[in-house]
Amino acid sequence: MAAGKAYSSRGDRACLRRRNIEKVIPEKADQAANRKKRGGTGGRPVSYDAEQYEERNTVERCINEIQAWWGLATRYDKTPASHVAGLQLRGSTIWMRGLGLRPR
Repeated sequence: MAAGKAYSSRGDRACLRRRNIEKVIPEKADQAANRKKRGGTGGRPVSYDAEQYEERNTVERCINEIQAWWGLATRYDKTPASHVAGLQLRGSTIWMRGLGLRPR
């Protein structure tokens, strides 16, 4: 599971550990400072795959880009076909912008 720093609490990590779910959650700066302040009893630093966390960020930015189109974010399109068509249209505009083309 890849999550943001907001989900880096001990309780969240313990729950994922109990369920044997691999986690990619970096440690907050204040949590790291508190752990270091406790010295040897503070535990070891949290390890996570930074490359995988970066990929999570890319996906999250893409989802936010799609949701910037209010028709998709609020799901005003009531039929599944029109919703999928909206997703495809928004995806094509994002793709064209990535190529340096501006949709008219």
